[in-house]
Amino acid sequence: MALRACGLIVFRRIVNCIPPLDNIEYLLLQTSYGKHHWTPPKGHVDPGEDDFTTALRETKEEAGLDAQQLLVIDDFVKELHYEVRGKPKKVLYWLAELRDPGTGVTLSDEHQDYRWAKLDEACALAQFKDLQDTLKAAHRHLQAQQEKK
Repeated sequence: MALRACGLIVFRRIVNCIPPLDNIEYLLLQTSYGKHHWTPPKGHVDPGEDDFTTALRETKEEAGLDAQQLLVIDDFVKELHYEVRGKPKKVLYWLAELRDPGTGVTLSDEHQDYRWAKLDEACALAQFKDLQDTLKAAHRHLQAQQEKK
């Protein structure tokens, strides 16, 4: 049985950014345990809890951001598969925009730092190829949406 976790790739748009397609920053949290890796907010699914509820709960617990502060992008979800200490793990990520780009982040004890980063920096912090690919896919999705406007 694979471990299962869910989270949100939270982003914000910087107002008055030139060029406008370069106005997106992603939220990454640095763990306070292990190798202090950087990821979007995510966590394990509790018994009886659905995946999306887990993603919202974990984002609130780990970053202090609740559902009312976020606008979930309905047509984006990515599934990652990898191993943690020899056990398979499945992670689902949804994409969500922070409604007010100035909203503060409040970290839980599980994290020691956070950063808002443009795509290149976010991928450098993320380190793992599957997470980098997911961030790039999210960015392409947002660019395609913006070009439609």
